[in-house]
Parts: sequence; C-alpha cells; structure tokens
Amino acid sequence: MSHVIPAIACSPSAIATPAVFGAEILSLSASWVTNFTLDVPADFNYNHGAQSVQNVDFCNVTVSYTHPGYDDRITVETWLPRNWNQRLQATGGGGWRAGRFVLSQFFMGGAIGEGYATTTTDAGLGDTMPDAWALKSPGNVNLAYLHNLGYRSLNDQAIIAKDLVRGFYGVPPMYSYWSGCSHGGRQGLMLAQRYPHAYNGIAASAPAQAWPEFVTALYYPLLAPLWDGEESPLSCELEFLTEEALEHCDPNDGIVDGIISDPDNCDFDPFSAVNKTFSCSATGHLMRLSRAAAITATAAWSGPRSVAGEFLWYGVNPGSDIIGLGVAPGQNITASADEWLSLFVLKNQSFDITSLSHEEYDRLFRLAVKEYTDVMAANDPDLTEFKKAGGKLLTYHGMADGSIPTKGTEHYYRAVSKLTPDVQDFYRYFESPGLAHCAGGRGGQPTTAFDALRKWVENRTAPEFLPVRVNGTDGEQDRILCPYPAKPIQQGGNGPDVGVFRCVH
Repeated sequence: MSHVIPAIACSPSAIATPAVFGAEILSLSASWVTNFTLDVPADFNYNHGAQSVQNVDFCNVTVSYTHPGYDDRITVETWLPRNWNQRLQATGGGGWRAGRFVLSQFFMGGAIGEGYATTTTDAGLGDTMPDAWALKSPGNVNLAYLHNLGYRSLNDQAIIAKDLVRGFYGVPPMYSYWSGCSHGGRQGLMLAQRYPHAYNGIAASAPAQAWPEFVTALYYPLLAPLWDGEESPLSCELEFLTEEALEHCDPNDGIVDGIISDPDNCDFDPFSAVNKTFSCSATGHLMRLSRAAAITATAAWSGPRSVAGEFLWYGVNPGSDIIGLGVAPGQNITASADEWLSLFVLKNQSFDITSLSHEEYDRLFRLAVKEYTDVMAANDPDLTEFKKAGGKLLTYHGMADGSIPTKGTEHYYRAVSKLTPDVQDFYRYFESPGLAHCAGGRGGQPTTAFDALRKWVENRTAPEFLPVRVNGTDGEQDRILCPYPAKPIQQGGNGPDVGVFRCVH
C-alpha cells in the first residue's frame, strides 16, 4: 500500500518546521526531484542488494539547526517519495562521516527506490575529515562536534525525519528503520543503547562499536616492526602471507574454496614463511619475505598486546585484507594520515606517531579508552529498554574484515547474551566467512539482511538464516549464514545449493 502526495505540498511554506528540544532550527528548504534514476550496486547498498532505481519523484527537505551555545550547524536531509510505502529508513555514515557523504546517494537512492522515506545527517561536520574540526586549538578537542558525531545528532535525526514525514503525509510512519554498516553500524548500536524508541528495527552491520579500542588497535601492527628495529614491510609481502594463510587453513572446514571458515583453528605461523621466495605484485620481481612482514601479520592477527604481553584488544582473522598495513617500494609509514592518536588522544596535530615506543603506545591506548568511551563507544551490553520497546536488531560481520575485528562484535554479542538470556528474541548476529568490510572479498554479502529485519519487525518472523552467494576458488555457490553461535554444516553433496547446509548449535 502506498501513500500518494501532490507536488504542491513540497514547499517550505507547506511543511511544518520540526521541533527538537535543545535545538534551534535555522532553515528549512524543500524542492521536488523528478525522474530520479540511479543504479545502486550491492557493494554500496549495505544490508540490501543491487537495485535499479527508475524515475522516482520525491520531495527533498533539508533542515539546518544548531544547539545554542555549542557553535554547531547540523544538516539533516530527508527524501519524501511521492509514492510512499508508509515507512521511514534512516541511513548512517562511514569512516569519520556521520552521513550525508559520498555514499549517501546510494543508501538513500536504494531506500527511495523501494518507496521508503529516507534520511541522513552530517552531524555538523559536513563531508570533512577530523583534521578540519577535531581541535579548537592545540591541546583542546572540539568536544561539541565529537558529541554530535558520537551520539547527539542521531536522536535529532530521528525526531526531525519523523516530524517531516508526519507533516508531509499527514500521518507518522507505520514503522521506522535504521540501516548502516561500519560507522553506520556503530551508530545503529548507539541508537539501540541510548535511544531505544527511535527505531523499530536496526540493521547495524560490521559495527565499530568499541571505537576507542579498535581505532587505537589499528596502529599496533604498523608500529610493531619499528619497535623491533625493522622497516615497514611491502604491501605485496602481506598479500603473499595472506595467500599462504589461506592455503594452510582453507581445508580446515572440509571445503577447499579459498575461504577460511574456521579462523579460530587456523594455526598458520607467519614466521614459517620468512625467506620464502615469491613474486612481488608491485615490482614484478622475485623477493624473499622479510621478518618485518611476519611481525606485522602476527601483530594484525593477534591484536595489540602490552609490553608485558597483556591483552588490549582483538586482532583481525587470518585471511583478512591486511595489505594496507604495508607500504609501496621505497616508502615507509608516516604520520601524515593520522586521524586519531595525534588529534584526539595527544591533541597535537604535528605529533609523529612513528616515534612512539611500545610503552608510550600502551599508555595512550588506556588513555583513549578512558577519555572517549562515553562519547564514541557503542558497547553497552544493556539493551533492556530496546527489547522492552519491541525493537529488533540485526548485525552481520565479515570474518575476513581487515578493518574491524569480528571478535569484537562476538564479544559484544556474548556480553548482551549474559544480561539477556533470550537475546535471540530481539538481536541476531551473523558471521560471513570470507566477506571483507561491509562488502567485497570472496565471502557472501547478506543482501537480504534488511528484508529479513523488516519481516522480523512487522511479521514476527525471526531470520533463521541469511542466504548468501560466495565466490570461492571453485566458482559461485549458494551458502547460508547462521545466527551466532550456530554454524552452517554441510549435509552432503558438493555444496552448490543452500539446501545442503543447515544451522547447527
């Protein structure tokens, strides 16, 4: 059933100004967009699949507002389709962007193509990186902006979008949803924890929920070889080590397909490959694997440890893409792209992170967790209020994700389970072997995750599995992902069809 609105309603004078407690609306603009057409690829439509959007008419309403006394200016953009399915789908950001960035046209385009009203926010940061806003002055973090990015703008976005929907169509949305991955996944979990009534259903995939830990952990494999007196390894060396790990551990699950489905039992030792000869893809020449490459891979897979060997945070799984931890021939790592330790923890934009000792890194790791958990981390396991509100939460995570460790999300899900024994009544988490960060890799991207969430919310049909299509070394095959901790077990045959797998606890 759709709700049709005449074009005359899309004007600033016809749309009531939203009301947000603690905020002052600065401006509202509205204009019709007609015959909107866009091919949305699955790789940029997380939780959904590829979609061809054809000739959609919608009212683009853009609201700017401020929190008096905070010197901020936040923009919320909302698209209201002429043919509306009576539902709202809010979209998240990625990296350091809260939303309203380069990928938002795909997220919102896919939503509008299915009849959803859809919305995004820039949290007052625009499409900029932290070097443009993180420090008010040397030694002083712009906390107002960081709070907006962390959580404050998320509830504002929900309130504004729902007000616009109600004012435009004359009725509120029947159901409201959130869809995001990576930073968008962190935002989704933050909404479930802090604003449990904001959305009926939340798809929060590959979530960066333990933000201070995982961002600080990214430095560990970069610095590890330097602490050992080595130079940074070449990217092609880490590519070779990943291939070696795949060859060694791929057969552990009984299916040789170029995917490590059981990384917990992968016992490949990177140091066993030191001095092995291989062809470097960057140079086209043969070279021997360096000790520095083995140090880097070991650090990436183990996760950061203190000088005393204490656990700090999780590493990525063997088989994940760790090429970015290496350098091109003739280069070394620099501090030029540092966005976290120098800006937010040390509060000194000119600090060279390559000069950090292991002891200094340990201190900064703990400092980052203490200083920024309340602002940026979405790892509070108490989802009691979200459950009471009737909300449903769905997460998928690639096990070959080289950006955010799968085990961090496992840890969070287990923590929720301890507080809420019937966790699967409202929260289901799916791990995808071979899938990279949100999309990519050989593993299966769950393109039906959002549809499964909607059925769960509206029909009370909980997803027992998610179908995916993997692209292993033996070609494309249908598989399934199971709600953690269940695993898909092959029932016979060569595995080309979903029917030969079932979820087993």
